[in-house]
Amino acid sequence: MITRLTGTLIDLTTDRATLDPGQGLVYEVLLPAFAAQRLSISLGQTVTLYTLYYMESQNQGASFLPRLAGFLSPQDKAFFELFVTVKGIGNRKALRAMVLPTHQLAMAIADRDLKLLQTMPEIGKKMAETIALALREKVESYLNAPRSGAPNDPDSGVRQGTGGVNAPSLSLSRSAVEVLVQLGEERGRAMELVDRVLSQDEAPTEVDAVVAAVYRLKSGR
Repeated sequence: MITRLTGTLIDLTTDRATLDPGQGLVYEVLLPAFAAQRLSISLGQTVTLYTLYYMESQNQGASFLPRLAGFLSPQDKAFFELFVTVKGIGNRKALRAMVLPTHQLAMAIADRDLKLLQTMPEIGKKMAETIALALREKVESYLNAPRSGAPNDPDSGVRQGTGGVNAPSLSLSRSAVEVLVQLGEERGRAMELVDRVLSQDEAPTEVDAVVAAVYRLKSGR
């Protein structure tokens, strides 16, 4: 069983990575959508993916193909395994749907934010309700999961010389997102911006300061 794979990222598309660990072996690894975005800055570099091996049905179950899915952290992998327990969510559908980082998706589920869940590919209103109902009481451990995919961080899926970034305060993050939404920001974009601000080394600790930092970030200052 292949549970972790380290190699040079030699190719990347919106849904898969090609890793060369050397010794003549090259692996194609399927990715959740948000992971592909974060790996885009790491082409040609050494990366580590936490992998899950499964068999994919073909031709209505007449045959099966082996697949390898990869994640930026053990937390992302564990969340994926939880996500696919929802009725109607298979491995491929889950990979396509996961356009949000794990902690943001967990927050949307915990808050029963059906509108945000419906922005995910292939997730309609009924499926969003099913996801929230099935997982709302099971995602608490992922709400403050470390930010995954910091460049070159061996503990977050990509290697780097410095350590990973601690997760922001959940209440601060939620409050800042709500203020930005009230100011007209789309919720998913607000979550992304707040996450970026709070992952900085000297992150603000007050809601108004977080909001101000978001607007500075948007203006490029």
